[in-house]
Formats: sequence, structure tokens, C-alpha cells
Amino acid sequence: MRHVRFLLVIVLMMVTVAACAADKDDLQVKKQPELEQIKPKKPVKIKLRRSPRDEYTWELSGDDADEIVKTDRKLRKMLNVP
Repeated sequence: MRHVRFLLVIVLMMVTVAACAADKDDLQVKKQPELEQIKPKKPVKIKLRRSPRDEYTWELSGDDADEIVKTDRKLRKMLNVP
């Protein structure tokens, strides 16, 4: 009886492994560009300084030139700098 159970377990394991191997052959991976992960944008770094005469100067750095220009415009508007 003990040998029969052992043999049955071995047969079930072999069937399971064979079924898994067959599924791997049918598996096809398709990449969809619209579902790819979007990389986060790095923010513009601002070094803002105020002089003793209450005048502001700043240095901007970043990867995207458009974002740097937009940030510069916002700073000029907020600080009333021509």
C-alpha cells in the first residue's frame, strides 16, 4: 500500500511537470508600447539668492530646456523682475 501511494505521487508530479512544460511553449509575450512605464520627469533645480538690496537672482538647472524657460518666466512674474 505504501509503494502504491509513492508511485501515485510520482506519476502525479510527472503529469504536472509535463502540463507546465506544454503551457510554456504556448506562452507568447507581446510588448505593448502604450503600456510601457513612463519615466518621471526630473524637476528644475532653482538656486534663489537675495542681495542685501532686496534684489533677487537665481540659477536654474535641469534636463528639459522648455521647463527651465517656463520656470524662469514664473519666477520673473512672481518676483516682478523685468
